[in-house]
Amino acid sequence: MAGYSTFGLPFLPGNCFRDFSKSEFHRPQTLSYLNGYGIPRCLRSTMSQEMLDTECPTQNAMEQLFLQMPALTYGQAGHSLTRERPFIPSYVAFDKKVLRFYGYFMQEVLLSPQENYRVRPVVIYYFLEDDSMCIIEPEVENSGIPQGKLVKRQRLPKNDRGDYYHWKDLNLGVDLCAYGIIYRLTNCDAYTREFLESEGVLLSEPEEIPVDPYAESRVEPEHCYITPSDFDRLKQFLTMDRKVLRFFALWTEMDDQSKEVRRFSIQYYLADDTVEIREFHEPNSGRDTLPVLLRRQRVPKNFKPKCKEFPRCVLEVSSQEVEEYFSPRDFRVGETVYLMGRSFLLYDCDEFTRSYYKQQFPDMELKPIQMDSGKEVHIKKEIPPYNGFGSLEDSLQNCLSLIPAPPKKDILKMLENDHKVLRYIARMDSQKRQDEDRRFVISYFLSNDMISIFEKPTRNSGIISGKFLEKTRVPKPSSTVDNPEYYGPGDFAIGATLEVFGHRFVLIDADLYVLKYLETMNEQIPSDTLSSLRQHLGVEPEKALAAEQSQETEKTS
Repeated sequence: MAGYSTFGLPFLPGNCFRDFSKSEFHRPQTLSYLNGYGIPRCLRSTMSQEMLDTECPTQNAMEQLFLQMPALTYGQAGHSLTRERPFIPSYVAFDKKVLRFYGYFMQEVLLSPQENYRVRPVVIYYFLEDDSMCIIEPEVENSGIPQGKLVKRQRLPKNDRGDYYHWKDLNLGVDLCAYGIIYRLTNCDAYTREFLESEGVLLSEPEEIPVDPYAESRVEPEHCYITPSDFDRLKQFLTMDRKVLRFFALWTEMDDQSKEVRRFSIQYYLADDTVEIREFHEPNSGRDTLPVLLRRQRVPKNFKPKCKEFPRCVLEVSSQEVEEYFSPRDFRVGETVYLMGRSFLLYDCDEFTRSYYKQQFPDMELKPIQMDSGKEVHIKKEIPPYNGFGSLEDSLQNCLSLIPAPPKKDILKMLENDHKVLRYIARMDSQKRQDEDRRFVISYFLSNDMISIFEKPTRNSGIISGKFLEKTRVPKPSSTVDNPEYYGPGDFAIGATLEVFGHRFVLIDADLYVLKYLETMNEQIPSDTLSSLRQHLGVEPEKALAAEQSQETEKTS
């Protein structure tokens, strides 16, 4: 029973008691191992005791006894006892011993205009314990090619006869053919070199792996860091805003047919060192009135040497290509300045520019050039005579501009006098007998001073009645095209003759509303017109005024 002792008493109930001094309660074992052999535990304890009692030999004594050869042998005389070396298998002797070679193979690329071949580096491992080989390609980030283990660990066939590659076949500068792909061995590590040289293999000189041209073209150049300038752009903008240097320049355009001199205005903005070129357009010059010749920008003065040979038409100018920009010191009055391939002669400047140069550049001398300012010949525009089509205003607008604008209208007058019409009755002044009995209604529209004529029907006259004249402004016979005069309310007096586009009409009657309206503006109407209307209508001035007041009171009531 575990944990109990009998002390030589028979193993019967009541003859044992518990041993309280025991501290180990694991499962007991019957066998123990000594020098690799399993023996009972009790026997091992006795053997270990005997070994402790005897004197233990030293390690030197044991090696001498092992190497000592017997001086006298028994048995047959021809048999000698010799010590044989122990056998060590290859998987133990070459365990974890690997030869490492570096190389590459070239892969052909089809249907690609950017590359013809790729150079793919590999690492070849040779395991000495079983003569197996493994080929691994190092992974390259963002290469787009499946990389990693190309050939798993195995014995690679050497030829068609069933031979396999051995480490004696490997050397630097040789080709290794594995499954149709030729790998070029270029280098190896230090352990591989030491192992092969110890086995008597003479290694060749290492080679360099060729550079992949496509991979080299994708390599980004090193960043060139430029120390920022200490110049304060914000201070320049705050102090020089709205301050502009203005120069007057001449540019001579050499043409095959003529030599033309054109005047320009060059403006230099001190806030951001930009330049703008504007042209002075002359009337009838035959050129398009473009707003600017050169938009506001910084104009480069000198380019860097590596950028001078680059075509200017495709060069996007930036601060990396420009060595120096134009500054106020480069603009000297009286000299020629070259801007964007053109030469401009600065012949004068404005007063602000002169004062600025006197304060900032007192050493610079301004030399204005007196230019011959020829007297401009003003050609008077001749307006052609009126041809009778349309109104005078429309015909005049066609002579003033290529795209005529509609004549301006008095909107306030149109709103105040809307639906106000003065009606008169007239007869035609003609030498023909058939025109004596014809009667016309002439309507004068106060909103736009237009006149319309309507012919009243006459039985058995043989003349078609109706609209005789559309609404239009009728000029007087004495008016000219330059200063036209049109018929107004003051010209419509009883008995007066109106000439309308070659036809003569004599006014014989009018509405009472005509007299009432004209008396409200009697200061603008001639007295002869008012008296003729009063006399014809039989209305005295006092009665007309009383009748008008009575009408107003009726309206208010």
